[in-house]
Order: sequence, then structure tokens, then C-alpha cells
Amino acid sequence: MSVPFRIAVFASGNGSNLAALLERFPPGASPEVALVLSDRESAHALERARAAGVPALVIQPGRFASEEEFGNELVRLLRDLAVDLVVLAGYLRKIPRNLLDAFPGRVVNVHPALLPRFGGPGMYGARVHAAVLSAGERESGATVHFVDAEFDTGPVIAQARVPVQPADTSETLAARVLEAEHELLPRVVDLLARGKVRWDQGRGVVHDDPDHGAPVCRTSMRRGRQDESDVRGS
Repeated sequence: MSVPFRIAVFASGNGSNLAALLERFPPGASPEVALVLSDRESAHALERARAAGVPALVIQPGRFASEEEFGNELVRLLRDLAVDLVVLAGYLRKIPRNLLDAFPGRVVNVHPALLPRFGGPGMYGARVHAAVLSAGERESGATVHFVDAEFDTGPVIAQARVPVQPADTSETLAARVLEAEHELLPRVVDLLARGKVRWDQGRGVVHDDPDHGAPVCRTSMRRGRQDESDVRGS
């Protein structure tokens, strides 16, 4: 019997992207969501996980003497559970470098804008959508990218684009972008689990999907290094 591909989801809040992943990758399937981890006891994502029968844990960085110790605990846990991929779905903490070193090319994040614009420290939730509207953008969307040592700077895997409407508020734009995230993230996780997308340090993001080039959730899937002019064309 084949060993299932196991996913750990890190979330700090409501967990709606977690819900989309649980629907696509329930416990017992392959891939499967095998762990949900949060830095907040109050995160609704924990309740979603427990309702689905998925182990849910709270590990707070402040309990540790250093970022390295925090990372060591996460690495131990992920290895004990034979986790193959870490998905950040609304997780607001920076990932320790030693975790990234232990899981190279196996940590991804979903961000509610078209990176490289509207990312970086402090750019999350309503702040992102307010910045998009303030800049007068005609388009926004969601980005799934590999995680590196900085906030929102890792190589882009895929993006889903949505229009910005003249009457949009941060709330209405957020709802439209979130819907795109719910489509995009499971699709990308499936490609990663099947080995159809990977991060090659020499070549950038490599797509081995025979369907590469076809639209994916109104998404730009680019071979190799990201073309910033593509991303910035919003």
C-alpha cells in the first residue's frame, strides 16, 4: 500500500483556506491534511481541523528562548508526523530559517495580492486590500509562492487574477480574492503533491505538468523564474 502524501497547514485565523484544503484533501486520502498548527489558541482553524478529525496543535513562538529553538520544535514535529509539505494559509508568523533548511522547496504560502506588489512585513488581511484600492489598481488576486527567509519574496508558483470594481471596498475586494484563493491553493497543492511543480535553485520554479500553459483558475503559471513584468501588469 502506498504511503499518503501528508500536508501540514499552518493558520492563525479563521481557516477558510484550510476548509478548502480539507475538502480536497481529507484525512485518509492521498494527499491528506495530516496536521493543523496555529500560533493562537483562539484560531477558528483549530476547530475546523478537529471537526474534520485532523490533529490540531497550538505552538506559540514566545514559549521558546530563540527562533532557532522554535524552528527545531517545528522540525521535530513535522518529521515525527512524516509531513511532506507545509502550507501557510493565513499564518502570520515568520518561518524560522532552520525549518526552511530542513524542508527545502516544501513550504508554500498563499497571499491575497499579486506579488511582488503589496507584500512584505505587515501586509496581510484588510491592509493588503486597502493598499490595492489606494493605489488605484484595476486588478488584484491571489498568489501561491514558495517561502524563503523573508516575507512574501519567495518564487511565485501561480497567481489567480480578479478585477477591482469601481465601487469596491476592502471587504468586497477581500471576498472576491478569497474566492480565488480557495480555487488556486488546492490546485497548486495537488500539483506539488504529484511532483508537477518544484523549486529548482538553479532554474527557479519548474513546471512538469503536461497541461502547463492552460489557464488554471484564471491563473498565470510560468515556467522557470518569474517574469516581474507579467506580475506587475495589474
